[in-house]
Amino acid sequence: MLQITQYQKTGELKVEELPIPQIKEGYVLVKNYYSAVSAGTERTSVETAQASMIGKAKSRPDLVKQVLENVQREGLSATYKKVQNRMDNYKELGYSSSGVVVETGTSNFKVGDRVACAGPAHHAEYVLIPKNLTAKVPDIVAMEEAAYTTIGAIAMQGIRQADVRVGEIAVVIGLGIIGIITIQILKASGCRVVGVDISNTNFDLAKKLGCDDCFLLNEETEILVESFSNGFGVDATLITAGTKSNVPIELALAIGRKKSKIVIVGSVGMKLPRKDFYEKEIDIRISCSYGPGRYDSDYEEKGIDYPYGFVRWTENRNMSSILELIEQKKLDIKSIITHTYNIDQAIEAYDLITGKKEEKYLGVVIKYDDASNFDQHFKRSINVNKSTSTTDSNINIGFIGAGNFAQSYLLPNLGKLAQLQTVCTNKPVNSKSVAEKFGFKYATTDPDEIFSNDSINTVFIATRHDTHAKYVLAAIKANKNVFVEKPLAITQVELTNIQEANINNSNYLLVGFNRRFSKPIIEIKNFFKNIREPLVMNFRVHAGYIPKEHWVQGTEQGGRIVGEACHFIDTMQYLTSSSIQRVFATSINTSNSKLVKNDNINVALEFSDGSIGNLQYLSNGDSSVPKEMLEVFGSGKTAIMNNFKRVDFFENNRITKKKYDGSKGHKEEIEHFLSVIKGENNNPISSNSLFETTAVTFKILESLRNSMPVEL
Repeated sequence: MLQITQYQKTGELKVEELPIPQIKEGYVLVKNYYSAVSAGTERTSVETAQASMIGKAKSRPDLVKQVLENVQREGLSATYKKVQNRMDNYKELGYSSSGVVVETGTSNFKVGDRVACAGPAHHAEYVLIPKNLTAKVPDIVAMEEAAYTTIGAIAMQGIRQADVRVGEIAVVIGLGIIGIITIQILKASGCRVVGVDISNTNFDLAKKLGCDDCFLLNEETEILVESFSNGFGVDATLITAGTKSNVPIELALAIGRKKSKIVIVGSVGMKLPRKDFYEKEIDIRISCSYGPGRYDSDYEEKGIDYPYGFVRWTENRNMSSILELIEQKKLDIKSIITHTYNIDQAIEAYDLITGKKEEKYLGVVIKYDDASNFDQHFKRSINVNKSTSTTDSNINIGFIGAGNFAQSYLLPNLGKLAQLQTVCTNKPVNSKSVAEKFGFKYATTDPDEIFSNDSINTVFIATRHDTHAKYVLAAIKANKNVFVEKPLAITQVELTNIQEANINNSNYLLVGFNRRFSKPIIEIKNFFKNIREPLVMNFRVHAGYIPKEHWVQGTEQGGRIVGEACHFIDTMQYLTSSSIQRVFATSINTSNSKLVKNDNINVALEFSDGSIGNLQYLSNGDSSVPKEMLEVFGSGKTAIMNNFKRVDFFENNRITKKKYDGSKGHKEEIEHFLSVIKGENNNPISSNSLFETTAVTFKILESLRNSMPVEL
């Protein structure tokens, strides 16, 4: 399929051939008729990507803060590589489209339904849309108009925030697409409406579509609006402009009556002058995109709707409301559309909105082939590199999931050691981008392309945690070697299924417990190798705060104990070369709703050789604190590791200090994995050790639930 992509490092735009998305539960696959270009949002995205590094930094100070915090935790070199890796990728553009359902993973829609799409409704021939961001298009609504449903929902949500009544006066500042749509909805609601802009370009259209009057934004605007309102001031002002200037908010404060409302829909300066704000007790509100549900993964991704009686207008209901207004001829979208480009000419649309092409425009749409004519054999794999081999290795890799972690720590270490055959990600643009960057021959969105390919003998799995066990089982069944990022499984049932499947498995299964392969941990183990008594280990991990809303915190993902604490359990097992017999875990008791109790725990571990380990897994400290500190005591010796950058070895009243580069063994674990497959290493890690580490994380959760020690 064809899709518009943008290279993050330079801002270069392309129309590329990409694999079609794979259908999944709760989603629909839609073949687009049209997609609407959001001139403001997409122009900003393009211009930001095309800016210099300094320009990028100025436009996103929030990301600059994250980078500086990462420098403190991981160092300048590691942070630089991570930033460069993220920029060396492509992103999708577009969020409002219309088309026909060609595959469905939900009973809400059937094949052939005409729909309007939001969220991941990119400029692409095919888009994969969650059910709560999909709305049925009435039969008499043209698909070209339906493509503006999501953009219309943004205007609709602004009006809902304004909470206007019949007969009230509303001012719309900024007469772009959203401003023009806002005017029409306000008129349909029985309001008197004034439009304000720095240019009179769209004044005639605004008046044609119902605006009572339009004024230029200048020193006379306040007087003109005051006259229009008979000196009382306006009831509501909706700012749909996009500017860094503070002028729109200052005007809104000046023209509003006492206790009026100002709704910020666009991105504008918001330095509030206190005098008018204070004296008039003006209510200032921010409108969040298309409405309630936006940025809530439970609503958008999992399809969990809000109760109708408590949340009357959600994203989806706003979308349906826009379609009803179009159907009733109360909202005219056709008059807004000034330019239409076929998908293969789509770059011209961006020349238009960025000013490279000097021509007046308002609504710009991308057109696709007739969606009623589609081949049901969806092409979900494409050839990216015809000849990419840089090694004579007979290990052929299929790689599933390639997010930031995989691209930073796993993939850079594979290319010279094995044949990179096929990479699979759920986002088409990521699949091709990763294939090009690392030299895979094929890019796909369908994992079965890897499992069914007999030439692929080794699979890497680096997807979200809830899919790990499923893909491990599929790989074992397909007779392939498996490297799976932690965790191996997120439930005991999944773990049991893997154990049973692995009984007669002659291939190598390895979980990404990388710490045991790092130089500091290996040297600590060697330091204690000749002692004949148990160890005492204290492992303090300041993992950092992650909000409850983050995907990794979801119960369906296993949470952070299953997903990350497994690393430190495995490390202590490695140091003792013994199994864990008993677990006792406690967590903080807090009423702070932002803190996840299980992100702040203490775990006592008892080992079969008599060793004991204490794991403190924390998220409530300062972000500048080094993440991992390990102390090991035994037989008159002590080793203290500081975040993989330094280890102090204490023996015979002497201290030996060693420095390291901070790497945590990712490169070495991959080298180990491939060397075992090649037959060069006869010391594979026991699968029972991997299973035990995973089982211990489940026992920690059991201990936390019951406030009791748990035997293994």
